[in-house]
Amino acid sequence: MSKPDALLVDLAATVESEQTHRMSLTVVVGGAVITGLLAPEAVWRERVSEVLTDSSELGPFARVFPLPADKPDAGPTHLHFHRARILQGTMGIPETGGMYRVPIEDVTAWTVGDFAYSEH
Repeated sequence: MSKPDALLVDLAATVESEQTHRMSLTVVVGGAVITGLLAPEAVWRERVSEVLTDSSELGPFARVFPLPADKPDAGPTHLHFHRARILQGTMGIPETGGMYRVPIEDVTAWTVGDFAYSEH
């Protein structure tokens, strides 16, 4: 999208203001389908920082992720997913979910809720 969907921006802003990570969402970005839970940016950054800190090889990169204290509040520009999966064929990658940051302006389609495959 060249201009972000105002409804999607409002949804992301509500996640930020309520500091909740229970909103499930599925988006299409660059042809990929990503499904998972939205998290407030500060929570997402903290979790990524924790994962990097625990890594012997990636620890130095953890300092990049804390939210700057002087960050201007211009509204959300990105969606911050946790427990997210990229849907591929009959499975989600990774199975356990990952941490994804998606520019709202790149979302071409979206729906509330996450998708899971079931075998019938």
